[in-house]
Amino acid sequence: MDIVATIEKDLRFVSGLVKQKGREILNNYPITPPQFVALQWLLEEGDMMIGELSKKMYLAFSTTTDLIARMEKNNLVKRVRDERDRRVVRVHLLDEGIRIIDEVIKQRQLFLSEILHDYTDEEINHLQTSLSKLHEIMKIKKSVNK
Repeated sequence: MDIVATIEKDLRFVSGLVKQKGREILNNYPITPPQFVALQWLLEEGDMMIGELSKKMYLAFSTTTDLIARMEKNNLVKRVRDERDRRVVRVHLLDEGIRIIDEVIKQRQLFLSEILHDYTDEEINHLQTSLSKLHEIMKIKKSVNK
């Protein structure tokens, strides 16, 4: 169990450091960390209703609505009425939102690339394979436990 505790701690610290670096990078952009998370969800999942986004971000509906309103003012997203059901409003990611995500992610990848500079190619490949396997197993376990 000691090794599991060490792995959990290392993953938590690595995640925290990547998140911290991401927040430093975000200081150069007109968005907050929660707005960036929302933009990432929209990029990954496509247009979604505010309620869906609220659940994914573990935020109250009203908080997410305020978040979307601020992002709309900055031309990062727009609300679009569903053509089949006018009561349904989806949040759509705009080009400026995509541009910011791309730039921030590239800078985070550059940061990670600098960190991995001291690794051999074999170590990098092993790390990537192990992390991918861990991620896949965690996704499967999460979907089974729903």
